[in-house]
Amino acid sequence: MSSFDTDTIAAIATPPGNGGVGIIRISGPAVQQIAGRISPKKLTPRMAIFSPFLDAAQQTIDSGILLYFPGPASFTGEDILELQGHGGTVVLNMLLKRVLECGARLAKPGEFSERAFLNNKIDLAQAEAIADLIESSTEQSVRSAQKSLQGLFSEKINALVNELTELRIYVEAAIDFVDEEIDFLSDGIVQTKLQALLDSVRQILQTARQGRLLREGMTIVLAGKPNAGKSSLLNALAGHDAAIVTDEAGTTRDILREHIQLDGMPLHIVDTAGLRESRNAVEQEGIRRAHHEIKKADKVLLLIDSTDPDVDDIMKSLPPDIDVTKIYNKIDLLGIEPEIVETSQDCQIYLSIKSGAGMDLLTDYLKKSVGFNAASEDVFIARQRHIEALKQAEQSISNALAQLEQQSGELVAEDLRLAQNALAEITGEFTADDLLGKIFSSFCIGK
Repeated sequence: MSSFDTDTIAAIATPPGNGGVGIIRISGPAVQQIAGRISPKKLTPRMAIFSPFLDAAQQTIDSGILLYFPGPASFTGEDILELQGHGGTVVLNMLLKRVLECGARLAKPGEFSERAFLNNKIDLAQAEAIADLIESSTEQSVRSAQKSLQGLFSEKINALVNELTELRIYVEAAIDFVDEEIDFLSDGIVQTKLQALLDSVRQILQTARQGRLLREGMTIVLAGKPNAGKSSLLNALAGHDAAIVTDEAGTTRDILREHIQLDGMPLHIVDTAGLRESRNAVEQEGIRRAHHEIKKADKVLLLIDSTDPDVDDIMKSLPPDIDVTKIYNKIDLLGIEPEIVETSQDCQIYLSIKSGAGMDLLTDYLKKSVGFNAASEDVFIARQRHIEALKQAEQSISNALAQLEQQSGELVAEDLRLAQNALAEITGEFTADDLLGKIFSSFCIGK
């Protein structure tokens, strides 16, 4: 029998420090036994009972509320007991020590949520949403985490898995039972359904990318020649003087970071050293670090002095696969009106950071570029592992379509299986134990 079957776990579920109320959460088969040694009161399911909390000598440690939730109708699916007392650090530690003396062990980070997952009370995406809800830094990310916790993300994934399962049954039956004369390679049904699945996966992937940005924030790197306005733009977006701005070129030598919110969307703004040839060792290191940050960015804003628009040398030094938007600054010096010019190849925004002209175009563009909508009802929180799983499913379905055109039935079936497994990893139907350990170890203790 595993430790999961026998252990009773306990932890302080409220944040460290002093507060009005502190909660100790206990889960496992020994809950009633522990309650009987700590409290003289009889437990009543789902009823708040005022009681003293007693030590081994039957002296009162504290007094507060007992809340008992018998399994399986509880968060973890096991018997759960909450001791709600005063929120002092010392008194909570004394009470936790007493609970451990009575037979519980200290819970590992995320172990309550892990037990809820293992007991099929929640799926893995919902478990992750619990941690994301706790860590949310904006109202929009709170709402999106709640949608994931309530199962919106899981419902979409499960619907795709069900469609893939039905399609796999049809394809594999045609392969295994040739006498049935099901010619799925040419009847058009599989191709139509595969294309519909591919469209659905891509739509969910786009929403998941937005959800990841709401959770983690979009990283924007400001790049360009010295004195193009990078530090001024950082200050304008941050709303305060985060960077030194002077007329002297090359003021910024190191990486400057600011975390801001743009209508509820978290942004990580990275100001970098001006890109140019230099013999100064310190500036060379700053430029090297600038290129390192550019490679990791979700988006690069290339600041360009409108009076000196030549950036061909800089563009050649940038990685070919990064998302670059050209920001033509200082248009007030040329009497140019602010505007945004978007084509299928690139985007150019003409503005003046000093006067503020065109800054609204930039902020609207940043929100639009990640599909951000403050009023969106469909955005759910997502993590990078969800993105990777969806991308793997997208690739497998695309491969299945290609194999269908090549009349390779067995390979179509294999690609469908790979796509289904990739999606199932999101909800935890097929998930490696080491991945589970990594996920739940990132949770706070007591959750």
